[in-house]
Amino acid sequence: MPRLLIISFSDLNTDARLQRQIAVFADRYEVVTAGFGTRPPGAVEHVALPLPPSGAARRRRMRMESVLLRLRAYGVLHTTTPLLRAARRALRDVAADVVLANDIDAAPLAYDVVSPSRVHVDLHEFFPGLHDDNPAWARLRGPYNGWQVRRFAGPAASTTTVAPEIASGYHRYGIRPEVVTNASPFQDRSPSPVASPIRIVHTGAALAGRHLETMIEGVALTTSNVVFTLYLMPNDRAYIERLRARVQSLPNVRIHDAVPHSQLASTLAQHDVGMHILPATSTNHRLALPNKFFDFVQARLGVIVGPTAAMANLTNEHGLGAVTEGFTPRDVADVLDRLTPEAVSRWKAAADVAAAELCSEHQVHGWVDAIDRLARVSEA
Repeated sequence: MPRLLIISFSDLNTDARLQRQIAVFADRYEVVTAGFGTRPPGAVEHVALPLPPSGAARRRRMRMESVLLRLRAYGVLHTTTPLLRAARRALRDVAADVVLANDIDAAPLAYDVVSPSRVHVDLHEFFPGLHDDNPAWARLRGPYNGWQVRRFAGPAASTTTVAPEIASGYHRYGIRPEVVTNASPFQDRSPSPVASPIRIVHTGAALAGRHLETMIEGVALTTSNVVFTLYLMPNDRAYIERLRARVQSLPNVRIHDAVPHSQLASTLAQHDVGMHILPATSTNHRLALPNKFFDFVQARLGVIVGPTAAMANLTNEHGLGAVTEGFTPRDVADVLDRLTPEAVSRWKAAADVAAAELCSEHQVHGWVDAIDRLARVSEA
């Protein structure tokens, strides 16, 4: 079988998108992985990439990068990156027929292994707008990330990204990615009856930049009979404690620790509506189409989302739920105030219809077609 190298600066054992890539190619290619941590299931071989520098070494590097960014010495900055240099050494003796590089920071490594005609770059998010809610980042890092996209995604034979709106954003950089969403695997289940109170759920990272308090305050304002449960990962414990302190006075809001991924689908299915209101504070928030949206659909839940284009478009297209007018607690409460068991039941039925299309099995053909095409080039 052809030999496929999948590269990512992440732990492939916990990265859902990478796990889907490995799974879909494991019986078609000799899959070799390169990333942090141990060999993931499905890989015949694994190269453990060194972790990024930390402590004093990281602080020194950040000071150097600050100077180089101001000088716009992007070539020097890139070639001297410790993480990239260490990864190049680790991959020095690896051979492959085709390379799938995940995100722009892994793309340069691919060209050390094969020619650009055998490289596919999976651009997960919109890299030039990653943290552009920070003015200093937007001024210094944004142009550098745009340079990296042109330099390292431009030569690739093919590219993908996670949402149509993100793909459109990349057009100005001279590339036209296909779309492979972060859809979840298909779940063979039926919608559950709507409960009283209506059970609303949110899962994900506890990061202050996601403004989870917007949803909590919206639930506090509503007159509808609802209960809101959040399952949060411990990204920022101080932030979680602030949220816990707030919900002590709200009997219909509960905060729990995140459940293991193996339990996520069954946990979500115990609810009626999945809610994700992500204020558009950065370009990537404005364009977001996250895993949890598809998790809600596979659990046969209705959805409530903010006016984030990718999520709002799919919600309206499939009749999955409601889109808030804006990103304020009042906007959330206005939607919750109109909730009825009948409406939620219709949303859940719509999710049941859409589940076969909005699943990873339907989406991964974008990768399969691209990699198979590159493998044929390598055989020619």
